Amino acid sequence: MNSIDAWVWWLVVAAALGIPLVVTAMPEFGMFAVGAVAAAGTAGLGAGVVLQVLVFVVVSVALIAVVRPIANRHALQRPGLATGVEALKGRQAVVLERVDGADGRIKLAGEIWSARSLHPDRAYEVGQEVDVVEIEGATAIVI
Repeated sequence: MNSIDAWVWWLVVAAALGIPLVVTAMPEFGMFAVGAVAAAGTAGLGAGVVLQVLVFVVVSVALIAVVRPIANRHALQRPGLATGVEALKGRQAVVLERVDGADGRIKLAGEIWSARSLHPDRAYEVGQEVDVVEIEGATAIVI
């Protein structure tokens, strides 16, 4: 196997590792694919098989050791800016029609929403301010 064949095989390995990356969404496969691309570059420069494998292992392990903890930390963080119905939770609203455990109407963020009380035995009268604790479909749950 000459050096041209070796770098082509490393690119085939990189592509093959990209398939499970897309199918399983496991970023580790992408890190191994980058390692294979680095090994392909090493092979393209004429390095021997031992150095190619060493570059593959070192680059792959380095990426897993460095990138994976950063990605995990990032995945655990809540988004800094809430959007959609998530942005409405915790907001105050004004009761337009009596709100009880079954139904009612509120004005929330400039729009009229159907609403119901979080506690079925609690009712809120017209003009009262309430806090939105949840959105279920098109109904705001308030306290």
